Amino acid sequence: MRFTFTCLFCFFASLGYSQDSSFIKVHFLYGSKPIPKYKQTEKKWFGGILGGHVGIESDSNQILNFLPSGKFHVFASRRKLHSCYREYSQDDFNSLFGGKTDSVKTTVVRIPVSYRQKQMLDSISATYLKQTPYDYAFFGMRCGAAAYEILAQLNIIKSYSHKTTYLKIFYPKKLRKRLLKLAMEKNWRIERKEGSVKRKWEKD
Repeated sequence: MRFTFTCLFCFFASLGYSQDSSFIKVHFLYGSKPIPKYKQTEKKWFGGILGGHVGIESDSNQILNFLPSGKFHVFASRRKLHSCYREYSQDDFNSLFGGKTDSVKTTVVRIPVSYRQKQMLDSISATYLKQTPYDYAFFGMRCGAAAYEILAQLNIIKSYSHKTTYLKIFYPKKLRKRLLKLAMEKNWRIERKEGSVKRKWEKD
């Protein structure tokens, strides 16, 4: 009887833990350019070596990411928001720049979150997919700063104003370096995949 009670207690305790804990994945695509030998066959990508992209996966195989929409703005506009949030599968996300999904250099940081943080991310996603909160601009919010802004709302990283965020996180590598440092400190899982040898890839 005592053994049965102990087993039931452990079962419900583990069930409660699983319900109160989860994880999200932050996906990074690395910037790149064709190596000279393959310039005729490999495409140039937006941003080149300092380009790349980042998105946040909450639900399985649904990666939320911030994109331009319409005319590209050099300076951010408060009235004309030429931007959007979209959800993509991992294959579609990895092929955003036109490369094959299995030939791009990627890093995925898996971050443990509470059930409450997971609910908050789902709420943010639903809201941002309906109405983008800010413009996409060279001097303004882009994918790296937008991903940072969401993670800050979840209290995973320090929160800043939008202006300070996009000045500090000017391109995805700035966010990636911060998350990789946190991952080493907190023992978060990191998944890496090397890209095609036909391209010169951004380094960490």
